Amino acid sequence: MSTHAAARVAAPTRREQILREAARLIAERGFHGVGVDEIGAAVGISGPGLYRHFPGKDAMLAELLVGISERLLEGGRLRVAEDEARGDGSPEALLDALIEGHIDFALDDRPLITLHDRELDRLRDTDRKRVRRLQREYVEVWVGVVRALYPSLAENRARVTVHAVFGLLNSTPHLARPDALPGRAATAALLHRLARGAFAAAEPS
Repeated sequence: MSTHAAARVAAPTRREQILREAARLIAERGFHGVGVDEIGAAVGISGPGLYRHFPGKDAMLAELLVGISERLLEGGRLRVAEDEARGDGSPEALLDALIEGHIDFALDDRPLITLHDRELDRLRDTDRKRVRRLQREYVEVWVGVVRALYPSLAENRARVTVHAVFGLLNSTPHLARPDALPGRAATAALLHRLARGAFAAAEPS
């Protein structure tokens, strides 16, 4: 990790703090169950002070859901680009990298999965369509890699399987309380094996 990246992890900006706490609180209580004052209090500022960063909860929700969709797509494309730049990569290693990246999201950003499931329809039409478009593009990144590894897998079958694997990996908010899950490494390894098993099972016999 670069010094700059490490600094961002160690000292998130106030805007990032607000978004993180908004995601946590809205995931726990629902969009209408959390007030701006509560989100502000979670990061040590008054409710009115929060409006210097966001015009309201709607804007926070949009930035959270559009933002994570953008980051997942960018991460997937970056992994593909890095594999192509090496010139000696393999579809199997690339698929493993995609799975690992999505597992990091599924384990570290669980509130965002809950927000997507429950609150996506609250977004403005333009933001909701943007999220859907980004998600479709992310799926197609995976479909290309999966079909390179499993050439006999038809495109529509590969796409269905990718969606199914996302459902599997994105089940993390429903598994148990965070402290009731196995250790992070063990959970990540299990999810990875399950995902690879699903792709292998989709290949025609």
